[in-house]
Amino acid sequence: MTAQIDRDRPIPGTTIFDGAVSRRGYRVNKLAMSLARAENRAAFAADEDAYLETHGLTEEERRAVRARDWRAVIEDHGGNIYMVIKIGAVVGHGLYQIGAHQRGESFETFLATRAASGAR
Repeated sequence: MTAQIDRDRPIPGTTIFDGAVSRRGYRVNKLAMSLARAENRAAFAADEDAYLETHGLTEEERRAVRARDWRAVIEDHGGNIYMVIKIGAVVGHGLYQIGAHQRGESFETFLATRAASGAR
């Protein structure tokens, strides 16, 4: 079996979600997965700080989520993009808003790069 990742040819600015990142992101990703339940989304919306506290996030992880700093949630705290989207959905940030943030662009600039029907 060959490795799927060629570490001799990294893609600049790409975070590879591997086992080590998965372990680092356990708390953030578990929080995000909990938001699949309506009652948890309601609890998060009612008191975000309390909800983050109950999931054992570190202060840095909580700060990144509260600031909607998706890049930090992914790169620094091991968030998986599919999980981060769950958090974003609860706070009104969809995939395109998260993508714009990841690229350091405004939402409008990011949308201009999307050719998909209905992206605007």
